[in-house]
Amino acid sequence: MERAATEDTWTLAGRTLRSRLIVGTGKYRDAEQTKACLERSGAEIVTVALRRVDLSAKDNLLSWIDRDRYTLLPNTAGCYTADEAIRTLRLARELGIADIVKLEVIGDPKTLLPDNEQTLEAAKVLVKEGFAVMPYVSDDPIACRKLQELGCVAVMPLAAPIGSGLGIRNPHNIRFIIEQATVPVIVDAGVGTASDAAVAMELGIDAVLMNTAIAQAREPERMADAMRLAVIAGRQAYRAGRMPMRAHANASSPTSGLIE
Repeated sequence: MERAATEDTWTLAGRTLRSRLIVGTGKYRDAEQTKACLERSGAEIVTVALRRVDLSAKDNLLSWIDRDRYTLLPNTAGCYTADEAIRTLRLARELGIADIVKLEVIGDPKTLLPDNEQTLEAAKVLVKEGFAVMPYVSDDPIACRKLQELGCVAVMPLAAPIGSGLGIRNPHNIRFIIEQATVPVIVDAGVGTASDAAVAMELGIDAVLMNTAIAQAREPERMADAMRLAVIAGRQAYRAGRMPMRAHANASSPTSGLIE
């Protein structure tokens, strides 16, 4: 199954990728656990919250990540305005780690739901400045359509609030977003366990991004394995095409020619 999955590539900002799992780097116990979970996830893209990294420290999070192996995806977690997000990513560019970026503008400190209006405002500026922008946004088909029309290289609707582990709350909206998409659709935030990741992939999305579901599992390394396999299984199920759902039973064995 994993061999078949490696042949099912996808493209993001001109990159051909095999893994459809993108992982975050927050909330792990230490550097060793972070590196072990990245390894076992099979991810090729790793996201880092720039505002939560002590860039003055020699041994900081950025020094733990093998840049030859992983594509670094700096993000603007902790930003509450378009201006904050723009400044943060301009800093990332100065540090040489802003080839592709995750744009995140939070609208409420309690729910951590995205501010779509501020996200659109920031995306407009960043795209014009040449950033390859991947915006985190609510599961709003209209906002996603506007973001892709601005030139974003992907759209990342949430499954549920950040860190909630609630899984896909609104599969209908995710399907609408996929139907109109001209760029990759990546479900971001709210995945709690492997079955959530599989369900997300079965909807037909291109990839799934997660952090807390792995980092706060009882055994993070084992959960990283589980998520890797779940994403592969969900994608394979989507490609295979599920059987029709029926209101009544339908015998799996022939009902004619039975021996009396």
